[in-house]
Amino acid sequence: MKEGNSQFRTEAPYRAAQGRERRVELARGQAPFCALVGCSDSRVPPELLFGRGLGELFIVRNAGNTIDTAALGSIEYGVGVLGCPLIVVLGHESCGAVAAAVEVVQRNAIFPGVIGEMIQPIIPAVLSVRRPSGEIVLDEAVAANARRVAARLKSQSPIAQEAVRANKLKIVAARYKLDDGNVEWFEDI
Repeated sequence: MKEGNSQFRTEAPYRAAQGRERRVELARGQAPFCALVGCSDSRVPPELLFGRGLGELFIVRNAGNTIDTAALGSIEYGVGVLGCPLIVVLGHESCGAVAAAVEVVQRNAIFPGVIGEMIQPIIPAVLSVRRPSGEIVLDEAVAANARRVAARLKSQSPIAQEAVRANKLKIVAARYKLDDGNVEWFEDI
C-alpha cells in the first residue's frame, strides 16, 4: 500500500492488475489483500491512491469512513471469509462529514434528512480533540476519527479480534492529504 501511494504521488507508472485475463481469473473467486474503510468523497478513490487493480482491495465507503452494522459485516466478511490480512481505515483532509460533526459540536448545527444521524458516530472523535479553548482543528478530528474507527474494529469485532490474536491481521488508520496525495499512516493503533 505504501509503495503504491508513493507511485501515485510521484506519478510513476504502475501496472495495476486489470484487463481480460485478470477478469477471467477473478470470475473464479477473489482474495483481496486489504479490506479498506474509506470515505465516499469523490477525491479519495482507494484503488488510484494505492495503485491497486481489480480484486486487490475489499472496500467499504461511506461519508466519514464510519462503521455501522453493514460496514462492520462487510469488513468481517473480508477478514473472516476472504482472509484479508490487513484493514486500513482511511480518513482524508477536508472531510465534509467530519467538518459537519465539528459544526454540531461547536455551533449545535442541524442537518437535513438523515445526515445528522450519519455523523453522530464521528462526534466522539471530534470531542476527543477539542482544546480547552473550545477550538477544534479539522485535520486533528479527521485523524482521531480514523484512529477511533480502527480501534472500534479491534474492540467490537470478534472476527477481527481473533485474527489479530492469531497474527493473521493488522489494523491501521491513515489520513490522505488531498493536495500532495500523501497517505500518513497511524500504525500505533
